[in-house]
Amino acid sequence: MAIVPFGEYRPDVSDYQARNSQSLLNVVPRGDGYGPFPSLAAISQSLGLQCRGALAAYKNDGSVVVFAATATDLYLLNNTTYGWSKVSKGGGPYAAIPTADQWQFAKFNNLVIAVQVNVAPQVFDITTSSAFADLAGNPPQARYIGIVGKFAVLTGLLNNPGRVKWSGLNDVNGPNSWTAGINSSDEQDLVDGGICRGIAGGESGVLLQDTVVRRMIYLPGDPRVFQIEKIAEELGLYGPYSLIRSGPTVFFYSLKGFHKIDPGGVPVPIGRERVDRTFFKDLDAANLQLFLGVADPRSSRVLWFYKSVNGSVNQFDKALCYDPVLDRFTPLRVSGEFVFSMAQPGITLEALDALAPGGSLDAMTQSLDSFQSAIVPELAAFDGSHLLNFFRGPNLEATLETAEQGTDGRRVKMKVGFRPVSDATAVYGSASRRENLQQAVAAGSESLVNAKTGICNMRVDTRYSRFKCRIPAGAVWTFINGVEPADLKATGKR
Repeated sequence: MAIVPFGEYRPDVSDYQARNSQSLLNVVPRGDGYGPFPSLAAISQSLGLQCRGALAAYKNDGSVVVFAATATDLYLLNNTTYGWSKVSKGGGPYAAIPTADQWQFAKFNNLVIAVQVNVAPQVFDITTSSAFADLAGNPPQARYIGIVGKFAVLTGLLNNPGRVKWSGLNDVNGPNSWTAGINSSDEQDLVDGGICRGIAGGESGVLLQDTVVRRMIYLPGDPRVFQIEKIAEELGLYGPYSLIRSGPTVFFYSLKGFHKIDPGGVPVPIGRERVDRTFFKDLDAANLQLFLGVADPRSSRVLWFYKSVNGSVNQFDKALCYDPVLDRFTPLRVSGEFVFSMAQPGITLEALDALAPGGSLDAMTQSLDSFQSAIVPELAAFDGSHLLNFFRGPNLEATLETAEQGTDGRRVKMKVGFRPVSDATAVYGSASRRENLQQAVAAGSESLVNAKTGICNMRVDTRYSRFKCRIPAGAVWTFINGVEPADLKATGKR
């Protein structure tokens, strides 16, 4: 019997006799179908308050320095105890960040720069500092920061949100670092396109405004310093913290959907007639500070975490994963306060007591082998209890549904059931029913896969049906491709 695959996730369009699926959850794309997505596993003590920004910086010896922000203070992770030490200027607090904003961080050589619109840009030298201080040179207060080549670039300025301001060449923290005309420092007003909502750094920069996208190209020896050219109109950034640079490619979301910009290219839609309409309907537009984009440093995937219209206050509760290599989306259900990428700092045996639930090492959700002094970065998130986590916990519960099966009005009959094409040992199968395309879909009863036959036994007699698999939370598995009906037949009259 032919396999009925779990197709591409495209909830924006009909799945009747199609190759796409309208219903997937907590899986990621693979070349052979879909794979699991892990839950969060805490590694730190509580930050104490809602996380409003974070960054992992790396010293020349490879060790990790982790910063996090609350509404009014900046903190440093203690790599021995995994507790948090306040490193705000003068002990803090700062003026509170606006509710709709997040702190943004950037690393420039050994300096970590932190910005939010109500505070002068802050700087911390990861080799010598014990607390943040005002960035020298009197730079403007700004919402967003990016590093373009050897320049720090500020956008979303407090006094001129349509202006772009950049530092001196390879100089961000000196008395004249931000003086226009000295060492290539300068500024430019963007005369149209609205507020500048963010910048994607790199060897060249991409500036994203409300309705215009521009490219920022360094011109060595030219008095203009940067050539700022328009590459798209009537297209801008919706949700400033959703902007992602993954390698040389930029990903962003506009009111016209998800887009990507390849090196030297122009914005290309990637979500049209796939996920754009469904996503926009689900996104809580009043909490765009929780619409957070991040590139997975261990795969080709990028992810957008967001608060849905039904989500809890001050937390994202869903995510949309996109793999540009496979060109496929999948939805996830995971909650937290902030997401970024970082490597695992080392930890002492004494500090493990603080991280073990109830003081029991046996109750830890991740292996002690994962606590190393320097490893490849991975996705990390602060959860609703203000704890720093990696995505290393047990697999989340996964559900997948095929496209709707039908045979031009003939009845679909199955007396035995279907075989899940998966290495998961615990799979629950079911089949929906409806007599015409105008009726509401009726879900079928679940059947656990038979350990001997590999079949989820069920009887189906209907005109239209979707086959569904559910893999429970905590199950160990690697792939699922589709289902193989044991005895699917078209019977009866039209």
